[in-house]
Amino acid sequence: MSSKITCISPVDGSVYAERTATSLSEARVIFAKAREARKTWSAMTLQARCALLSAAVDHLAKAKAEISLEIAWQMGRPVAQCGGEISGMEERARHMLSIAPEALADAQLPQNGLALRTMRREALGTILVIAPWNYPFLTATNSIFPALAAGNSVVLKHSAQTLVCGERFAEAFAAAGLPEGVFQLCLTTNDDTTALIGEGIHDHIVFTGSVSVGRHLQAANAAHFSGIDLELGGKDPAYVRADANVAWAADCLVDGAFFNSGQSCCGIERIYVHRDVYAAFVDRFAEMTKAYVLGDPTEDHVTLGPLVSGKAADFVRGQVAEAVEKGARALIAAGDFPADELGSAYLAPQVLIDVTHDMRVMSEESFGPVVGIMSVDSDEEAVRLMNDSDFGLTASVWTADLVAAEAIAAKIETGTCFANRCDYLDPALAWTGVKDTGRGCSLSVHAYDHLTRLKSYHFRAQPE
Repeated sequence: MSSKITCISPVDGSVYAERTATSLSEARVIFAKAREARKTWSAMTLQARCALLSAAVDHLAKAKAEISLEIAWQMGRPVAQCGGEISGMEERARHMLSIAPEALADAQLPQNGLALRTMRREALGTILVIAPWNYPFLTATNSIFPALAAGNSVVLKHSAQTLVCGERFAEAFAAAGLPEGVFQLCLTTNDDTTALIGEGIHDHIVFTGSVSVGRHLQAANAAHFSGIDLELGGKDPAYVRADANVAWAADCLVDGAFFNSGQSCCGIERIYVHRDVYAAFVDRFAEMTKAYVLGDPTEDHVTLGPLVSGKAADFVRGQVAEAVEKGARALIAAGDFPADELGSAYLAPQVLIDVTHDMRVMSEESFGPVVGIMSVDSDEEAVRLMNDSDFGLTASVWTADLVAAEAIAAKIETGTCFANRCDYLDPALAWTGVKDTGRGCSLSVHAYDHLTRLKSYHFRAQPE
């Protein structure tokens, strides 16, 4: 009997979509087709490839309203906030296409009397993209469009939670006229995906997800020399200095913590505030948190939807309960959010004070609407606490002194350091992390480094 890939909607627990899983034998055919299609695709000019890819972006952008509702049903984000993901997808894809000529250009070297002396970038081959559910278009776009622009073929295994999003990509590329086989979906089970990786059926892997799964995939890939990019967990911190605009910083950080119900790899999960402004910041932060509306994400007035599952919500509830048991104070009463129901995916946001790093909520990725706030006495103490983590994706510093912010940023162990913001990925900057956040890079010209290989040309003319 064939396995099923099923999306259970967190909105009401119903089956939103169900598909027959791709078998191992079917998956091998998909990858064989991808290898063959890449020959024709990579032989096309870069300009021709980018024109087709731009048409695919157009197709997705035109369907923003329908896609937004699909996202809400699949993973629970308020529909009013889903359109921003399609706009962000468009911005990132168009930027990556616009810089492709620069990123893929031949190296400009002195000829030194040679007929040809240069380095060129070649496509790696077939890229396996394993995409997550929390930002189903944005995260996939980071690798899919530059991989295709560089002349690779792509096989996408999207999360079961957002499998319809994978189909939207396939629909867009087909409508744009990409040659058959250049982009394909693979709906294998997790076990079969691991088996395929063990066979070395790919030329490169891009994975976004948990640390545990990342380690598992890395181990499966260890027998081969193909590369693997891993964007894994986060426990992103913010530091509010004494000279910060407290009200504005609090407003921005509430959004950074609770947008998408905190289910963002770069979501703010811990905040360190200088003692001089701590009380004012906490008061403002709690006040703004209470303004959220928890409920059915398909309704326009809702600003906080369910987590992806009841299990995910219970995990966060467990972190909060442990913290309170160890002395933390919860500032948000469950009664303020009537939709919060034990065992359900609907979870009220929570703000914790009197927290310490001995509590799981301050060290373990929450991936939910909870944040811990601690007071600090100095920049040095803030940096020490920010670095006291197994993760390093982003960090943010809130201050009027940008010179001080840069000096602090240099000491923080992170892939990206923001000052006075925490909510935007600039596609011209490298998206990367340190420590257990993983390895590799997406976005910017450097993304192309990971999706191509260098080939050197050293030609000398023979004597007459």
